[in-house]
Amino acid sequence: QVQLVESGGGLVQAGDSLRLICATSGLTFKNYAMAWFRQAPGKEHELIAAINWSGGSTYYVNPVKGRFTISRDNAENTVSLQINSLKPEDTAVYYCAARVQVYVSRWYEYDYWGQGTQVTVSA
Repeated sequence: QVQLVESGGGLVQAGDSLRLICATSGLTFKNYAMAWFRQAPGKEHELIAAINWSGGSTYYVNPVKGRFTISRDNAENTVSLQINSLKPEDTAVYYCAARVQVYVSRWYEYDYWGQGTQVTVSA
């Protein structure tokens, strides 16, 4: 049984930092590209960062470039998202997702999802 479990969310103030971690089990982790999506109320899932199987290729959506850093540990089967300089508009539920081989922007093409972790940023 494949499981993705996110942790690290919370209520923070603008300018603070958070580190989200997604722990995976039940899949051959190195065979999967990993991604972080977020979903704000009333909006669709938005891809914000992705990383290929080796960590050698990463992608960031423009609003988070320079503030967010995605990384993975293939020995620990985890993927992390370091979030710096948080803004109120970063408030959302953050999800990690796994897709075999390569990452794409379309959320519905991912194979496995976590349950999400809430990030709330106050002004």
